[in-house]
Amino acid sequence: MATGVAPAPLPHVRVRDGGIGFTRSVDFAKILSVPATLRVGSSRGRVLVAKSSSTGSDTMELEPSSEGSPLLVPRQKYCESIYETRRRKTRTVMVGNVPLGSDHPIRIQTMTTSDTKDVAKTVEEVMRIADKGADFVRITVQGRKEADACFEIKNTLVQKNYNIPLVADIHFAPTVALRVAECFDKIRVNPGNFADRRAQFEQLEYTEDDYQKELEHIEKVFSPLVEKCKQYGRAMRIGTNHGSLSDRIMSYYGDSPRGMVESALEFARICRKLDFHNFVFSMKASNPVIMVQAYRLLVAEMYNLGWDYPLHLGVTEAGEGEDGRMKSAIGIGTLLMDGLGDTIRVSLTEPPEEEIDPCRRLANLGTHAADLQIGVAPFEEKHRRYFDFQRRSGQLPLQKEGEEVDYRGVLHRDGSVLMSVSLDQLKAPELLYRSLAAKLVVGMPFKDLATVDSILLRELPPVEDAQARLALKRLVDISMGVLTPLSEQLTKPLPHAIALVNVDELSSGAHKLLPEGTRLAVTLRGDESYEQLDLLKGVDDITMLLHSVPYGEEKTGRVHAARRLFEYLETNGLNFPVIHHIEFPKSVNRDDLVIGAGANVGALLVDGLGDGVLLEAADQEFEFLRDTSFNLLQGCRMRNTKTIAIMGCIVNGPGEMADADFGYVGGAPGKIDLYVGKTVVQRGIAMEGATDALIQLIKDHGRWVDPPVEE
Repeated sequence: MATGVAPAPLPHVRVRDGGIGFTRSVDFAKILSVPATLRVGSSRGRVLVAKSSSTGSDTMELEPSSEGSPLLVPRQKYCESIYETRRRKTRTVMVGNVPLGSDHPIRIQTMTTSDTKDVAKTVEEVMRIADKGADFVRITVQGRKEADACFEIKNTLVQKNYNIPLVADIHFAPTVALRVAECFDKIRVNPGNFADRRAQFEQLEYTEDDYQKELEHIEKVFSPLVEKCKQYGRAMRIGTNHGSLSDRIMSYYGDSPRGMVESALEFARICRKLDFHNFVFSMKASNPVIMVQAYRLLVAEMYNLGWDYPLHLGVTEAGEGEDGRMKSAIGIGTLLMDGLGDTIRVSLTEPPEEEIDPCRRLANLGTHAADLQIGVAPFEEKHRRYFDFQRRSGQLPLQKEGEEVDYRGVLHRDGSVLMSVSLDQLKAPELLYRSLAAKLVVGMPFKDLATVDSILLRELPPVEDAQARLALKRLVDISMGVLTPLSEQLTKPLPHAIALVNVDELSSGAHKLLPEGTRLAVTLRGDESYEQLDLLKGVDDITMLLHSVPYGEEKTGRVHAARRLFEYLETNGLNFPVIHHIEFPKSVNRDDLVIGAGANVGALLVDGLGDGVLLEAADQEFEFLRDTSFNLLQGCRMRNTKTIAIMGCIVNGPGEMADADFGYVGGAPGKIDLYVGKTVVQRGIAMEGATDALIQLIKDHGRWVDPPVEE
């Protein structure tokens, strides 16, 4: 029997020399026992932890945070169910006269972009946003002049019969927060810079006493705002940003999701100490994978602590157009599929009212999933890593002795893009090659950085159609896979094609009618019986699996069915690559397609589950589907086909530069600082010249590419 003391949230528990060691002690709990099976680096190790008297948290299991890691983390739930969408139960927080929480609709919000001191322009912007149907509007309040303007903004809106709740966005300015709390309905504070200075990315050393003194300083600075919000009946958002963690937090917890959570919990404990509970949390990052991990860790801690505060979901600086919608759909949609999230913002570099429509589409997606409780039959999940990204990479195709063509390129190691091709497209081979993003040399195709890896051809051209067959042969010759249904391959075989079979065809043995050695792709729903899935064990030549649930199915959750499939594969030691296949209905809205793909496929890829994507939509442009597929992979931190990233944000801070090559960040009022990575290279550039300076900076580093000239 081993005993010890650990903090109930247990962020830092380590195995040392066969015993248990701890780096911090706050709310104490007893370590009851260490099973003999516990070994550093063993993912099966467990430590049982007794109920904490101070937090009321339940017994927890610990396991190594990753293979070989001495750091133990709780194996704990982060959502109501992993096999169906159930909305997490939260308390109701009042934002003005609008209730927020699980008993209410998912609230939609955005943020103004005008100068807050320009009252007329800001009021006009708020009215446009309200007319589009937003529930809240956030306004940045940098200083005293902006705070004074907020009173005029509020009064003018009331006079115009606009009572939409207003949220003040506060960074670095506790006195400004106190002032605007007398006017606005909700105050957003950033724990990374409300009481701490802007991060300088310095590694600091803290003793326990030093750290406690810092916490006391935070309480002294933050408590007056909490009391003011209590007095005026205001709401608060404790909004952590990955890009603006303090040096203190990063030195102690690292630039990590864990640091984001701990930063927010410090402020939440002060609120609770002062008996203030009208607040929500957010854990925003520009990297959807980091964002998802941070929210999961936060909710896991709240389950531990018995807390029920609502969540504001968002991806920082998502971008514009399909790119921005995709990144938001990946991050926000992933959490909505797990029943998490009570208010959302889709952050786009577009006019703020343009954010409302994609925001509503995402909210509708999450609401629909939770109302129907989409999912699959209960199953036990043992292999998925909820809190730290570890990709499950399927075995890429290997070349077999005697094969006449190279199959190794039909899938890509960093994530594959498959596209559905029609017979009509084969009539113009060069146009087809271009649409697949292949390079052309004297009319012959060659693969490039963002060339489609394989194609699905639902109908093969007649054997006598020499031109179409030659076009396909040239694709096969550059190691592009050609998938076609079993029936097509049996009746008009295409040399070296990959036959697409379903479970019924596997069960009947129909695939055995193919020539020996023919490669197979198996399409699965993921909710088949285990006896049906066992058929995979006895079939040679499976090159990939296509996970596909018909789009119109009301109750079967695509995300949950895929999780069940991956759990089966891992349990049975099957390492087939899995391609996520969605066939959208005709006339699908373009934004719905992007958001649906991001939420349903992104929710799996952010957990490292999947090796590629195949999106079909009969009436959408081929190039749009191709670009959306590559955007999805890049948004999930898999295959990078866009090689430069620029982060621009006035308030979030340079920490977000971890996710960008170049940065454009607010410094002094009206001034911009430019960064390369996390390093500032130019300070105090006037805003009107900052864009040109950024372009020149990119050119100086040899990264600028002029747009291609149309032929």
